[in-house]
Amino acid sequence: MEDVALQLKELLFPAIADIAVRSVDGDIESVRLDAQCATADAACPECGVCSTRVHSSYPRFLADVPSAGRSIVLQLRVRRFRCGNTKCPRRTFVEQISGLTRRHGRRTERLRSILTAVGLALAGRAGARLAAVLGMSVSRSTVLRLVEALPEPEVPMPRVVGVDENATRKGRRYGTVLVDVETRRPIDLLPDREASSLATWLAQRPGIEIVCRDRAPFFAEGATAGAPQATQVADRWHLWHNLGEATERAVARHRQCLRVLVPDPVAKADELAPPVEKTDSPWPSERFANRVRARHATVHALLEAGHSRRSIGRQLQMTHRTVKSLADAAKPEDLFRGQWQHNRTSVLDEYKPYLDQRWDEGCTNAWKLWEEIVPLGYRGSYSRVSAYLREKRTSPRPVTAQPPAPRVVKRWILSRPETLTEIEQLRLRPSWPTAPNSMP
Repeated sequence: MEDVALQLKELLFPAIADIAVRSVDGDIESVRLDAQCATADAACPECGVCSTRVHSSYPRFLADVPSAGRSIVLQLRVRRFRCGNTKCPRRTFVEQISGLTRRHGRRTERLRSILTAVGLALAGRAGARLAAVLGMSVSRSTVLRLVEALPEPEVPMPRVVGVDENATRKGRRYGTVLVDVETRRPIDLLPDREASSLATWLAQRPGIEIVCRDRAPFFAEGATAGAPQATQVADRWHLWHNLGEATERAVARHRQCLRVLVPDPVAKADELAPPVEKTDSPWPSERFANRVRARHATVHALLEAGHSRRSIGRQLQMTHRTVKSLADAAKPEDLFRGQWQHNRTSVLDEYKPYLDQRWDEGCTNAWKLWEEIVPLGYRGSYSRVSAYLREKRTSPRPVTAQPPAPRVVKRWILSRPETLTEIEQLRLRPSWPTAPNSMP
């Protein structure tokens, strides 16, 4: 019997010498091992003095690594000793078996190490699922606690440190992240982004040779104060980002200096084409006009062939409203209305001759011209004036004001001359009566 117990001990606990297996009891699902410590004394964890005075004993139930698909439960009989050192603050203590148990632990050290490795590889939920498949039932929170209980790894002294800010709450709370540039691994997180915090951190590590930092002023001050021997450089991302911003600002500032280097293909084609008599066409472009004419002709041809409007919509993949508008139009020109008309009126039409005159005089500042026409009665926005002058500035063809469309304004009938603006007076002056008392 002793030989069998010795073989079980060597099989189940090969690396632990101070344990003896007393019995093994198993069923289909689990195996229970009854064991106890084989030493006669134990050392006090507080003062280190060995004691042989046993106070009491009690069983501990520890989960172990499963074997052959069955869970292993270790029933370990542990003893409580009296400390023989009268100066020790502890009166009693419980023995611990090195490599097998720890204080308040409910798992053996090898099961704990396996679950920790699974947690490091897969984290909480995935680690718990894999542990259940392997026969080690554990919750995701326990896996995470095992990982958090690991000691912090010793980080070697970095030579090149990257410094940047990180947001713990974007727009409200920021910290500082420090990265080892050579290994590309984060080293530490500072609770704020103050120069003093960075300087204190760098001063504790005198082996730093290069600080690759963000271009913020507080990082520059902290790096200068904490590591004066280190060379400060800007990282590549911030260099490209700052270069892009500077280029964008320069292009926006000198946008007026840009000129069209390639001739306009439309203007070149117009020069080569034979002269055609110009008409007031309502179409915004010839390409748009040809597309509308083709769709109009197709719809009317299908209607004459006896197709219904619903059938035409299915064949041409058009909505019912589009088919209806094409079918109701007697000619394609009837379809052109609304926002695409060239002769739409605008609040700026009355002031375009004045803008053209000031443009010819050399005043091309949109803001100044807008300020000049506001006292004259202009109630529109600055963007309309800017868009009109931008068209004059960028268009290869001269842009001039079109003659105002005739319209009836009933408000002027009941108005007095002294309440009209200068533009309105100029437009109504030919129709005023000559007698001063004839105005209502």
